[in-house]
Amino acid sequence: MPNLEFLTEKRFTLSTHLIQVAVSNNLSLAEFLLLVYFEDAVDKTFNVDTISKTLNINEKEILIAFNRLLSLNFIELEACKDKTNKCCEIVSLEPMYRKLFEKTEKQKELAKKETIFDLFQKELGRSISPMEYEIINAWLEKGFSEELVLGALKEAVYNGVSSLRYIDKILYEWQKKGYHTMTEVESGLINRRKDNEKVPQLFDYNWLEDEG
Repeated sequence: MPNLEFLTEKRFTLSTHLIQVAVSNNLSLAEFLLLVYFEDAVDKTFNVDTISKTLNINEKEILIAFNRLLSLNFIELEACKDKTNKCCEIVSLEPMYRKLFEKTEKQKELAKKETIFDLFQKELGRSISPMEYEIINAWLEKGFSEELVLGALKEAVYNGVSSLRYIDKILYEWQKKGYHTMTEVESGLINRRKDNEKVPQLFDYNWLEDEG
């Protein structure tokens, strides 16, 4: 049984991020305690005997836990020199910190990023109904990109129509023409009117009446 008294005796800190790492990666108790040990230990050399005595875990468990943390890329060994100028290796938790930082940054970006449903509500100036939510979701499941769906939304709003049925017709027409991006939509428009002196802008064109 691991000796948990070392947490108090050596004033180790049970950081919230370490608990999150342990839970999200199903770490064993030995693996978790090793992370705690190396986060706050003054001497970060991998001394199995010292760690075994401190944690009251047998050396075999420590080696298994250590190797798994290495394989998960939570820790790494860094070459250094001790006080006597002798080469040695210390354990660094830098890989784990990088993972946590990247995860935190992604979460921040996702929190800032508006969803397609938020953008629909903003463009339409009202909340969307559960049925409308399902319709939008169905478009995405059918393979329409968010870019194309939002492009159709903007066309509808430009034409003063807030009906998702109207947007559905636009998407259907674009699908028939093989358009997958708004760049392809705009290119298709230019190609169809390239002989005209004035090339209409995207919103000046009625795709629903196009028979070409």
